[in-house]
Amino acid sequence: MTLKTVLAASAAVMMAGPVLANPQAEVLHWWTSGGEARSVAVLQEQFAAEGGTWTDMPVAGGGGDAAMTALRARVLSGNAPTAVQLKGPAIQEWYEETGLADISAVAEENGWADVLPAQIAEHMKCEGKWCAAPVNVHRVNWIWGNKQILDEHGIEMPTTWEEFNAAAEKLQEAGVTPLAHGGQAWQDATVFETVVLGIGGPEFFRQALVDLDPEALTSDTMKQVFDQMRVIRGYVDPNFSGRDWNLATAMVMNGEAAFQIMGDWAKGEFLAAGKEPGTDFVCAQTPGNGFLYNVDSFAFFNVDGDDKQQGQALLARLIMGKDFQKTFNLNKGSIPARTDVALDEFDSCAVASAEAMNAGAQDGSLLPSYAHGMALRGAQAGAITDVVTAHFNSDMSSDDAVQQLADAVANAM
Repeated sequence: MTLKTVLAASAAVMMAGPVLANPQAEVLHWWTSGGEARSVAVLQEQFAAEGGTWTDMPVAGGGGDAAMTALRARVLSGNAPTAVQLKGPAIQEWYEETGLADISAVAEENGWADVLPAQIAEHMKCEGKWCAAPVNVHRVNWIWGNKQILDEHGIEMPTTWEEFNAAAEKLQEAGVTPLAHGGQAWQDATVFETVVLGIGGPEFFRQALVDLDPEALTSDTMKQVFDQMRVIRGYVDPNFSGRDWNLATAMVMNGEAAFQIMGDWAKGEFLAAGKEPGTDFVCAQTPGNGFLYNVDSFAFFNVDGDDKQQGQALLARLIMGKDFQKTFNLNKGSIPARTDVALDEFDSCAVASAEAMNAGAQDGSLLPSYAHGMALRGAQAGAITDVVTAHFNSDMSSDDAVQQLADAVANAM
């Protein structure tokens, strides 16, 4: 029996008679620490204030793998949660496998299409119907700098990879580690996609890492990307292997390294430590143009009973409410998915991010991050990352890397 059959059979048993219960929501997520946990608590409070009953299902593990294992077990038993933290193509994969609830009535009543960038709204739809609600937008292609170190050595934030390399050489000669990096596959992939965007531009990024065009994957431009990755490998310290991203952020924060290439969740670490943008640290987009996004969202599964369906509608409305979008993103370091949320309380990096997102939505340079599960399905993204990490941790040539890249993608299609 397929998962879709299990859910269809479950959904067929509907509650009869008048609604006796308040809105119910069982919510599976992996936001279990720091500002994320505080933000989820705010959502729970708002849900309760509207008469709802929230059952929390936190599953520890920042990448969400454990949460997905828990979700699959629940779905197979015919008892899907009310809402689940999902994002990008994973929403479509679950829709194809099990079906998802249609929350279009909530979306249309609250004008979601008018306040979300079209590119991001598209991720929240299943065959044209709204099936998920976005919580935030993270910008991936950020470079963070320790202001004291940069000022001491007369270095400006780089706007080209040539400028970055020159700055890194100067820092290295002065005995400073140029780049804080954690040797984990997803971190390698994060740096890689920023280099693809910076060297190739938005259109090349789309061809290579969204459309998976074989000509783009084996092009001279992609060889230049791997050449730059080889240069970057020389700027990290010898102990980078296995380092968590937040420990790399701490290196910049504590003056142990000058730069980090990481999404704006790194800013959350700076802010939590009481650091001020422009005073203690500086932010800039990685060299080149464009906006790579990573969007957290909740998808809604088919559930039995008016109480649970009302819970889904209430939860969807609250998630996309201005109040929660502001509170959550102030804690998370990201920016609201809604474009009409006032940014008065947000820091200068967030304001710059919001401006870049809006500009990218207009000129086509708002692009889904492959490294963070927004552009590709799991097998394809994994195939690319395997090659990127193998190259970063060996003496593989750029010629060999692009050929392995094309072969890996072809095998994953």
